[in-house]
Amino acid sequence: MTINCIAVDDEPLALGLVCSFIERTPFLNLAGRYNSAVEALRAIHTQKIDVIFLDIQMPDLNGIELARVLDNSKTNRPRIIFTTAYNQFALEGYKVDALDYLLKPFNYEEFLNAAHKALAYAQLVEKSNTTPATASLPSTPPEDHIEDEYLFLKVEYQLVRIALNDILYIEGLKDYVKVWLQNADRPTLSLTSLKSLEEKLPAKRFMRVHRSFIVSLDKINSITRNALQIGKVNITVGDQYKEAFSKFLSKWV
Repeated sequence: MTINCIAVDDEPLALGLVCSFIERTPFLNLAGRYNSAVEALRAIHTQKIDVIFLDIQMPDLNGIELARVLDNSKTNRPRIIFTTAYNQFALEGYKVDALDYLLKPFNYEEFLNAAHKALAYAQLVEKSNTTPATASLPSTPPEDHIEDEYLFLKVEYQLVRIALNDILYIEGLKDYVKVWLQNADRPTLSLTSLKSLEEKLPAKRFMRVHRSFIVSLDKINSITRNALQIGKVNITVGDQYKEAFSKFLSKWV
């Protein structure tokens, strides 16, 4: 598999280094090099680009702004690997769904690790696109795609596969979710919404019982009038979810 990519940086030395790393990597094809995000945007609209190695601090249009423009387009948008000297943009990079965040100065080994993430993502997309229709896979983005018994979530700058059977419950925060798993001391943290996961999880196995909680139905240990227990955790059933939860209980009581 070959990944078409471009490099964007207003510093000639930094741009040259990234381009040399791309040309050194067998599965990457350097489709263009640009010293401004505006020039890169024109190129993105005229050719198929899979990955952008993108600086952040640039005049006219910075890297974060370009990423937001591409994110709004949604159609065949290239994925982004940021290359920057400023670590304070890491959270912003995460919010625009970047594949990785390389902090300058970085060496070829660090670059190659990021490139392999791009390759893994491209292979995952190719697999989902070539799966026969009879497999009944949902047409959802790979970062939160449910295939068979697994959930793929974006965790930091990588895709993590989580077995549905390992999920105890999912807790929603403001911009994140915590996925609590069996035999794990800490939750898996992902930048996505509880509503997004609710739409993708199988309804026969998972239920939203509170505006902040989705539970795995077969992991419920006990139930009281207004709450349920999973392990040592008590979760209140919210008023707007009581009717649906009562229907679920009526099948078993």
